[in-house]
This record gives sequence, C-alpha cells and structure tokens, in this order.
Amino acid sequence: MRSLLRWVYLPMFAGVIVSSAQVAVAQAKSTEFGPSNPFYAKSTLPFQAPPFDKIKDSDYQPAIEAGMAEQLKEMKAIADNPAAPTFDNTVVAMERTGALFDRVMAAFSGVAGANTNPELERIQQEEAPKLAAHRDAIYLNEKLFHRVAAVYEARASLKLSPEGLRLVEVKYRDFVHAGANLSDADKAELKKINAEESTLSNAFRTKVLAGTKDGAYFTADKSALAGLTDAEVSAAATAAKDRKKDGWVLPLQNTTQQPALSSLSARGTRKALFENSWTRTERGDTNDTRETIARMAQLRAAKGKLLGHDSYAGWKLEDQMAKTPENALKFMDALVAPATANAADEAKDIQAVIDAQKSGFSVEPWDWEFYSEQVRKAKYDLDESQVRPYFELNNVLQNGVFYAANQLYGVTFKERKDIPVWNPDVRVFEVSEADGKPLALFYCDYYKRDNKNGGAWMSNFVDQSKLTGALPVVFNVANLPKPAEGEAALISFSDVVTMFHEFGHGLHGMFAASEYPSLSGTSVARDFVEFPSQFNEHWATYPAIFNHYAKHYKTGEAMPAELAAKIKKAEDFNQGYALTELVAAAELDMQWHTLPAGEGLQEPDAFEKAALAKKGFTLSYVPPRYRSSYFSHIWGGGYAAGYYAYLWSEMLDDDAFQWFQDHGGLTRANGDRFRAMVLSRGNTEDLAKMYAAWLGSEPKIEPMLKYRGLEKTAAK
Repeated sequence: MRSLLRWVYLPMFAGVIVSSAQVAVAQAKSTEFGPSNPFYAKSTLPFQAPPFDKIKDSDYQPAIEAGMAEQLKEMKAIADNPAAPTFDNTVVAMERTGALFDRVMAAFSGVAGANTNPELERIQQEEAPKLAAHRDAIYLNEKLFHRVAAVYEARASLKLSPEGLRLVEVKYRDFVHAGANLSDADKAELKKINAEESTLSNAFRTKVLAGTKDGAYFTADKSALAGLTDAEVSAAATAAKDRKKDGWVLPLQNTTQQPALSSLSARGTRKALFENSWTRTERGDTNDTRETIARMAQLRAAKGKLLGHDSYAGWKLEDQMAKTPENALKFMDALVAPATANAADEAKDIQAVIDAQKSGFSVEPWDWEFYSEQVRKAKYDLDESQVRPYFELNNVLQNGVFYAANQLYGVTFKERKDIPVWNPDVRVFEVSEADGKPLALFYCDYYKRDNKNGGAWMSNFVDQSKLTGALPVVFNVANLPKPAEGEAALISFSDVVTMFHEFGHGLHGMFAASEYPSLSGTSVARDFVEFPSQFNEHWATYPAIFNHYAKHYKTGEAMPAELAAKIKKAEDFNQGYALTELVAAAELDMQWHTLPAGEGLQEPDAFEKAALAKKGFTLSYVPPRYRSSYFSHIWGGGYAAGYYAYLWSEMLDDDAFQWFQDHGGLTRANGDRFRAMVLSRGNTEDLAKMYAAWLGSEPKIEPMLKYRGLEKTAAK
C-alpha cells in the first residue's frame, strides 16, 4: 500500500489522504477494466517498467478506479478476518495490497506531471476527491485500525525484526496521524475537508501550469533580447514557433527570478519578464489562484484543529524530525539576520555598479541578476558565458553525475534504447552493481516543456521491496532549456547542481534495500528526504569529479584551472540573496500554515506582505523564491508546512560532507559506508538515530554556516 503514502517529489494528488457512494462509483467504473488494459497485469518489461508504448490516455482512469476497488476489497478482507490480529495477517498483509493501484498511479502521476494534456488534466480533476476518499476509507476504517492497534500494543512480545518493529510503529502512527482516533462525527467532517482540499490542490496545479505558460514573455522586437547569446535567441524563436507566434518567447520557470534576467541588457525587458513571473497567477483570469489558496489555508487550519493541534503545521510536523512548528521556526529565524545582512551588503555592491554607470535608479528585483553578474565578473573575473561551454548536458550526466556515483558506490550505467518512454526527450539507463548485478532502472527527462510542471523532481515507477521482489525504477525530471535543433545543450553551473541534486534523490531510491515497500527508499520525513539530494550536490564541485566533466563541448579540453578556480572562489558569491529568498519562502509557508482555525479567509497579497515583514524580510529587491500564488511546493506538492525541510536538510548535508572531508573525501570505503548506513535504509529506523549513528554525533549547524559563507555574519 505504498502508493497511499508516496508522491514525495511529484505529488499529483499531494495531500490526498470513501464515502460508500464513491466506492460504488469506483467499483462500477472498474467494469470497464479488463485484460486489454496495459495495467491489468504486472509489466513484463525489464524491472517491471511501465509499457508506455502500449498505454493510452484512456487506459488510466478505468485502471485507477479498478485499482481503488481492488485495494478496498483487499483491505476489507484484512479488517474482517475472524482470526486474531497478528503482524503477518494484518500489517504485512496490508503491505501486499494495492498492486494494481500502485502500477497505474505511479505511471499516471509521472506522465501527468511531466507530459500532461487536457485529457490527463480531466482525469486528475475527477479522480482527486475520489483518491482522497479512498485514503480515508482505509485510514479511517475503525475495524482495520483496531487490528493495527492490537499488533502495536503487543509489539514488544512479538519478537519482530528491527524493520518489522519499525513498520508496526510507522503504520500505527500513520493511522493516528490520519485521524483514526476521531469520533464518527469528526471523521465525517475530516472526509469533507480532505475531499475539498484535494480538489482545490489539483485546481491550483492546473492554474499554475496554465498561468506559467501564459506568463511567458513575448516580443516581436529582437532588440528587446539584447544580451542573450545567439543560441538563446534561437531557442526563444523556436519557443515562439512552437506557440505559433511570430517573434521570440522566453518561457517562465517555476521560481520568481528567471534565468534570462542575468543577461538581458534592456531594463524594460527585464522588468516585463519579472512582472510576468510575479503576476503569473494574479491576473484576475481563470488562472488566478488567490481564492484557491485562501480557501485551502482555511481548510488546513480547520483540519489541524480537528486533529488536535493549534494549527495545520502543528499536525503536519508531529511525525517530522523538527517535531513542532516552534522548533522549525526557531531554526529558520536564526538564519534571517545573517542572510539579510549579507544580502544588504551585496545590494551595496550592485548599487555601486549602477551608480558608476550613471543609470539613475535604485536596484529593483529585476535588476539584481543582471548587475550581480557584473559584480561577479568584476570581483572574480567570472563570466557566465565563459562557463557554459564547459557544461554540455550529456557530458555532465555521463562524466559528472554518473561518474561520481561510480567512484563512490561502484555502480555503472548502460543506456537502454529498448525501454518505452513517455516523450522522445526521455532517456533510460540500466544501473548495475560493481559485480554486474542488476540494481535499478533510471529515466531522465531534463528539457523544459509547456506541458510539464515547473521545477525538478524525482519519483519511482516501481518501489524496491524484498517482500515483493521488486527492484527500483526511478526517474528524474527537470526543466533545463532545450537548445534549438543542431545546437549543443549548454547549461549553467546552477543547472549542473540541479542534476546532481535530483540524482541524489535517485540514489536514495535506487539503493533502497528494505523488506517492506512502505519503508523503502525516499519514504522518509520531509525534513530528511532532501538530505541525500543536497549532500550529492557537493560532488559537483569536488575537484576529482569537476575536472572529469568540465570539458569544452567542442574541443573536449578541460576547463582551464584558472577558470575552475574562479568558480570555486565565487561559491560564496550572492549567498546572502540566495539564502534570503529561500528562508523568506520557508517562513511564508510556515506563516500560512500556523494560522489558527476560525481566522477566516485571508487576502493573499496582504497576508504575504505582512507575513514577510513580521519576520524581518524588508529588502524590496529580494523577493521570496516563490510567491504564495504560485508556490507549488506547498499548495500542490506535498510540502505544506514543510518547505523549511530544504534548510533543515542543508544543515544535515553540510555536516555530512564535512565528515567525508575529514575522513578522506571521495573514496569507495566512505561511499559504501554511507550507502549501507543511510542511503539503503529508507525509513527502517528512527531517522535522527540513523544519522547520528553514521556521523558519530548529533548534527551541527557550523558546517552549514561555513559553506554558506555566513560564519562571520552569524558571529556578529
């Protein structure tokens, strides 16, 4: 039953936690499902990979409906079992349910996030409340909970393996967390909240996807793109052609700031592009999300109260490493002063450049990237246009991302052309152990498309489990700029780091070695799940790795040592800004989700302004990384009251990398130890204890301050 708890990175039904009528509908529709449906039986492809060459859009919905009906039938058999509840006939039996549901939901969520269309969006809209009801039908089933509780109460006498004991504890906690102890009346109210919230979350995702597409900057005047390279202008022309426009289009990425802002020399173009990003879902049209998020915040506050907490965040964090909103806020609040102080110092440098050029204006958000690039060039003699030719996407993947994994863990990668994919841009690799034993299948879908969700993520098509005998099938998705036909895919160093980051999630999934699917791979707390991915980022700049992939795309020559040294030296550059925009978004998330029940609907713009000011974010030129109205992580991506996790995990990953540095750096011995004690363990033991056992101590924040260049500021 892993699928009820997953969608960590690509949550098409994020937050989806049955009425009898809805169950009946699901069972009725399941009659449309038969042997001709590609989801009917387990895939016969290698690693049970989804048969995307056979799957039609019309196959998904009947399979989803049949999968829900089948799993409810399986759960009912467990709940109605006349035998006394045991670990095997209750907890393990639940782990074996939902095979069909898992197959179809994994494929559907993957494709709907990376390659959607109106039909898939319709299915999402119709299924969202049903999926919420499906989860409730399981976790609010009183008979089923009583059996789980009975096993939980007797766990000490059952002589279970450590992983078995962990499974019992996690399963019981999940039921209680979902509301299993509520009264019948409160359960009924919770079901209503869950259904409405899931519907609104799905609507939010649809609006953001459309608003982001519509918000792309368009110009018929090529001179407006002054500062972009010929390849970038060509890509903009291709983007316009794809939209049947005569001119040039700069598509939006999911964050507030846009990559082109670092190069565009026309201030009017920069302002227009920034404002398109800033207002993408605040235009009073069908893509405006403000009413949607205001209602979601209200529903979540009510849900938190119903489940016994002062706020939604209080409920959400009870099973996370931080435990309480107060702990998360204390951690974040400590970063505000040093981050904003550094950002203010950086702004002075930028303003000095603006003044020296007698431009006659004060720095605004749309100026920051352009002039900070000039400051970087002046301070470090580092120009982004000099750097990109050394980062060709495939070379970074093969000789950087894959090479680092090989050096640390001994794994190898072989491209498979015979595995069907959902889009021609997708590539597939078989991953093998050092001894040649099959380990996993890995898909990567890196290029931006208008029908792809923004950002970058990882998830599984198949979850590893010794119980089921399944090996992991993992995928990474990103939104890197696709070059014009015939051009090389040259990416920024920031994009390089993104590739390492998402592959870190991928390794967490591929190295999974758990007995039970519910505990496998990335099935961990939000504020731990980003640790392996952020840790993997460090290898992007590790000399032995960097020198292996930073090669000129035409000549194959290694990046000159002088240029590489400049990149390393500039690592601390703009960190005040980067950390400020990140902490601002995390604080904004927590402010929305610590609203008490009964506050009424908030006006999002006013709430956002007040929330940021309350926390000390008064620098007008540093907007939050995500604005409330397009903050997909928290309204449609499962990170509600959890965006702080990136910062919390950064503390863990920087401390972990320091351990590697102190113990010989990039060695197989270090990699194998990390794999055995962390990456392979999933959620099979208490995460804080797991981390401390590997590190040899509790995590420390000093390495984070060091790598962020904040040591001196924090000490003031």
